[in-house]
Amino acid sequence: MASEEFYIHKLEHRGIKPTATRLLILRAMFRGDETVSLPQLEKLLPTVDKSTISRTLSVFLMNRLIHVVDDGSGSLKYNVCSDDCDCGVEDEHTHFYCEHCHRTFCLKRIHVPVVSLPEGFVLNSINYVIKGLCPECAEKLGHR
Repeated sequence: MASEEFYIHKLEHRGIKPTATRLLILRAMFRGDETVSLPQLEKLLPTVDKSTISRTLSVFLMNRLIHVVDDGSGSLKYNVCSDDCDCGVEDEHTHFYCEHCHRTFCLKRIHVPVVSLPEGFVLNSINYVIKGLCPECAEKLGHR
């Protein structure tokens, strides 16, 4: 697990004041390439008020510390951005939704293809989700 200084740096790098609650929420969100949903955070942090978690996610999103993923599951998922991410179209990457365990992963090395839009359309974001079985579930289910 990363040191306290690591999480403080992540917050300060985005201009966010590192409070104890924000550090706690960021630590719970830091899951490598796996995303986390608001209900998952609420379960992971039972001592933190639900509205506090929601407001903190809004602050993190507004300051581009995290990005949101709509994987089609009905629940938005969040992942911590790297320090060099500006959450622009050029930073968009592929996401993978496991239909068995319902986890969503960021495949940061697979960039989303940008399509040419007809004149007059303005691209703001891209959501590219691949669905199937994650390696763990594929092995469990004998799909290897």
